[in-house]
Amino acid sequence: MAVASAAPGSIFCKQLLFSLLVLILFCDACQKISLQVPSHLQAEKLVGKVNLKECLQSASLILSSDPDFRILEDGSIYTTHDLVLSSERKSFSIFLSDSQRQEEKEIKIVLEARGKKRPKKRHTNDSVLKRSKRRWAPIPCSLMENSLGPFPQHVQQVQSDTAQNYTIFYSISGPGVDKEPFNLFFINRDTGDIFCTRSIDREQYDQFPLYAYATTADGYAPEYPLPLLFKVEDDNDNAPYFENKVTIFTVPENCRSGTSVGKVSAIDLDEPDTLHTRLKYKILQQIPDNPKHFSIHPDTGVITTTSSLLDREKCDTYQLIMEVRDMGGQHFGLFNTGTITISLEDENDNAPYFTETSYSTEVEENRIDVEILRMAIHDQDLPNTPHSKAVYMILQGNENGNFKISTDPNTNEAVLCVVKPLNYEVHQQIVLKIGVVNEAQFAKASNSQSPTMCTTTVTVKIKDHDEGPECQPPVKVIQSKDGLPAGKELLGYKALDPETRSGEGLRYKKIRDEDNWFEINEHTGDLKTVKVLDRESKFVKDNQYNVSVVATDAGGRSCTGTLVVFLEDDNDHPPQIEKEVTICQHAQDFALLNPVDPDGPENGPPFEFALDNSGSRRFTLETKDGKTAVLRARQPLDFDYYNVPIEIKDRHGFAAKHMLSVRVCDCITPSDCRMSTKPRESDVMLSNVILGRWAILAMVLGSALLSCILFTCFCVTAKKAVKKCIPDDVAQQNLIVSNTEGPGEEVMEANIRLPTQISNICDTSMSVGTLGGQGVKTQQSFEMVKGGYTLDSSKGNGHQTLESVKGAGQGGTDTGRYAYTDWHSFTQPRLGEKVYLCGQDEEHKHSEDNVRSYNYEGKGSMAGSVGCCSDRQEEEGLEFLDHLEPKFRTLAKTCVKK
Repeated sequence: MAVASAAPGSIFCKQLLFSLLVLILFCDACQKISLQVPSHLQAEKLVGKVNLKECLQSASLILSSDPDFRILEDGSIYTTHDLVLSSERKSFSIFLSDSQRQEEKEIKIVLEARGKKRPKKRHTNDSVLKRSKRRWAPIPCSLMENSLGPFPQHVQQVQSDTAQNYTIFYSISGPGVDKEPFNLFFINRDTGDIFCTRSIDREQYDQFPLYAYATTADGYAPEYPLPLLFKVEDDNDNAPYFENKVTIFTVPENCRSGTSVGKVSAIDLDEPDTLHTRLKYKILQQIPDNPKHFSIHPDTGVITTTSSLLDREKCDTYQLIMEVRDMGGQHFGLFNTGTITISLEDENDNAPYFTETSYSTEVEENRIDVEILRMAIHDQDLPNTPHSKAVYMILQGNENGNFKISTDPNTNEAVLCVVKPLNYEVHQQIVLKIGVVNEAQFAKASNSQSPTMCTTTVTVKIKDHDEGPECQPPVKVIQSKDGLPAGKELLGYKALDPETRSGEGLRYKKIRDEDNWFEINEHTGDLKTVKVLDRESKFVKDNQYNVSVVATDAGGRSCTGTLVVFLEDDNDHPPQIEKEVTICQHAQDFALLNPVDPDGPENGPPFEFALDNSGSRRFTLETKDGKTAVLRARQPLDFDYYNVPIEIKDRHGFAAKHMLSVRVCDCITPSDCRMSTKPRESDVMLSNVILGRWAILAMVLGSALLSCILFTCFCVTAKKAVKKCIPDDVAQQNLIVSNTEGPGEEVMEANIRLPTQISNICDTSMSVGTLGGQGVKTQQSFEMVKGGYTLDSSKGNGHQTLESVKGAGQGGTDTGRYAYTDWHSFTQPRLGEKVYLCGQDEEHKHSEDNVRSYNYEGKGSMAGSVGCCSDRQEEEGLEFLDHLEPKFRTLAKTCVKK
């Protein structure tokens, strides 16, 4: 095989050899693999295969420590030439390198010859071993960043052993050749020399993995592709720079020394973990620079305070000019500068104070809700924050609550106001002590003590003002006995003039006296009763009666006061009780009595209840708790009113007799009782008489007999007054059920006779109804004769009976009943004749009851028909439907509607 060698004297190849040596010396051992192989190995013989990914996931460079073997990317181990193992065991190493992660691994390979005996040791007189052929293998190579040339610059040379037997042409591919960046490398196809055409920027391309190929003229590849790795050596061509153009840190004022302010960071694009990217930080200048308050750690970039004297009120912002330099901060390293701004956060370390030590103001007496003074303060802390906003308070002089102090939110001034009237006659001058603090709690600085509250004095002078009388106190209470007669005097309401402290010259007038109990003395204000004072009056509330008085001076100024007359209770009212109670025997057999005493509790219950002799005969009275009593009947009583005399005494024995009306009722609740008869005045005497059971029974029977007689008379009278046209069974004889297919019941001969009189159709009212629904009324009417009927005919020249019709048709038969055919043969000819007569013309009429013709006079007449056969008369002929049985009433209603 041919050898891949660098150009002689090339500095780059020396560096590559040195890198390979370093790789072999410092790589980590990954694993050890033993392979059984024959003692004689032919060239290009597959020896074995190892899993390279188990040792290093992505290897950019694969090398063998023994040139007799070459390793492919898939881990296959091939011999480079014929090889005879001279000993039982042969070992070599596979070196793996990842340039991206900067990792190197080593795999130990041990070849054991099968059936090989241990060779003898070579003596000095043995012949020298023949040198083995060199191999087609990559040699590491590096390129310097930003090289100055000259270009094209020789990089490396590759050669193949097969060039001794064949004409070999060399080629390369990969980044820098046929990939970005294009045309950076090229190879001499005949000699295998590789050249670089221009300088390289490592920050853009840090390495170039290429493949070299050896082929014959006919395209045969006697060698496997050779991987080449060209690494670009870094040049310190990038200065570090701060990551943020504007950096602002904040730190509280008065903080302790060594407080961390912030951390700055810089970026260097050169190769990491090299001297080119080892950065150092330094503060070049502090603005303002006196005194020095900050320092920076040169390696980490952390800024800390060096003093505890940071005072925002003196300087609220500092600027630091920073420098960052690579090459470990050496003077030849590249550097850059930046500006850091540090702002101090305010703390409440300054107490507010008044601009003046004392203030003076004046105000008229009796003025309220008026501003009298404004006071300004000064605070060095940050404005419009809780550290500078003031809170004012009145420390002394406002014991009566006449003043109020507040803070103006816009100006932060103290506003002093009068909220309660001031009296010149009491105080001509008031001195107030005012204090001020901040909304936020004071923050004690490390070099100061807590300050005391700043105070000031305010002298308020009160101006005199001519004012009206004073009614003090506004409410005055006097006592009086209940039942005080008219004409008695009581001490009235007194007002004073604040200027003279007397009531001379004042005039009094009563403005409120609901029941007009008093009259008032205009000059003294004393009261005089005009009525008897009654504690139980509806105008008295809680034993108090109010009288309002107005006092007026000569100038017309006035004040109003209230005089409360407290009435002492007198036992002048006995207990009262309701006049009537109800006992519902179905619910309860007693009544509860609840007396009421208008007097006070000291003249009220406990009560004593008592019945006289007349009341105790029927009732018993039981006191429950001194306030109520239970009235109970001794035995069941009749439902009636009973007068029961009761006497009730209060605790002092003041008594009253009451006539209680007791209503004994058949009810569940008293509201259900419907008894309306009131007891007579003599019920107490009559209540002693009790009727027996037989007397009550006689009264009930007599009442029932009288009711029967009256009912009989009423029925007879009604029967005579209202004449039935058709009996109740007419409906049964003539109305047939609609769903019945058979004939109706037979008509009895004894119940029907032929008509005997002629009746005009217009003069006789129809009592039966309309025949066949044709609107033509029949000329017959039924009349009750001994439970039967007669049929009056309109023709008066004959008297024909149903018996004759029946006899003519059937001969001698039962005279008690008639068949439907007999009735039909009797009525049909006569009805047909009547219809015929009604249809005759007026000139050939045989009867006056025929249908008359009328000329058409139009429709829509407001007047109804005036004919004797109008629908109105037809409707009036249905009165008999009112006398049908209940089961026919529905049918009757239907007929009327039609």
